[in-house]
Amino acid sequence: MFSFQLSSDTVLFNDRKDAGERLAQFVLEQSRSVEGSFVVYALPRGGVEIGAAISHALQCPLDVLVAKKITRPENPELAIGAVTADGQVLRSVHSRISGWDEALNRALTKAQDQLAQFQERPEVTAAGKIALLVDDGIATGMTISVAVKALRKQEPQEIWICAPVAPKVMIKQLEDICERVLVLATPERFMSVSRFYRSFPQVEMESAIADLKKTLQN
Repeated sequence: MFSFQLSSDTVLFNDRKDAGERLAQFVLEQSRSVEGSFVVYALPRGGVEIGAAISHALQCPLDVLVAKKITRPENPELAIGAVTADGQVLRSVHSRISGWDEALNRALTKAQDQLAQFQERPEVTAAGKIALLVDDGIATGMTISVAVKALRKQEPQEIWICAPVAPKVMIKQLEDICERVLVLATPERFMSVSRFYRSFPQVEMESAIADLKKTLQN
C-alpha cells in the first residue's frame, strides 16, 4: 500500500524538524487504521530526527538501523550495493566488478563503527510488531532496501517505509519490498533529497546520538 500527500518539484520542507513533524502526523493518521504495536527504526544520521518525531507521535520506541552504500573508491557517488551493520548485503547491477570484496568490507566496517557510537539504545525487537523504517529522504533506495532485508530477519508483523520525499519512479520498487509506503511527496523530477529542503545541513553524530537519547528519557 502506498500513501502520499503532495506532489511537487519545488522546496517542500524548511528543515528536518519541519519534515519530521509533518511526516509524524501523517504516519499517526495511517496508524489508526491498523492494530498492532509499533517500533521505529531510523537510518542514521539524517533519519534519526525524523524518526524521533514519529516515535513521539506514536508513543513507541525508537532504535537505529545502520546501512551504508557500497561504493567504488574512484567513484564514491555511485552505489554498487549496500550493507547493514549486521551484515545483510544488497548488490546492484553495477556490482560485478573487481574489488567488490574490498568495497563491501570497507562499507561494513563503516556501518559497524557508526552503530557502535550509539552506545545507549532501547532493548527492543521488531518481532511481531509493525516496524517503521525511517529516513529523511530516499534517492536511490539502496540503503532503505537493505535495511528492509535486515528487518525481515526479525519477523515483524509488517514493515512500513516512511520518508518525507522519494522519487515517484521508485514507489513501485518500494511497495514490492514492504507492506506500506508512507511518503509525503513524490516529485517527478528528482536530483537529490537536499533539493526539497530549504535547510539541509549534514547531521553530526553527536546530534543523532542526542536525538536518540531524548527518546529514551521520555
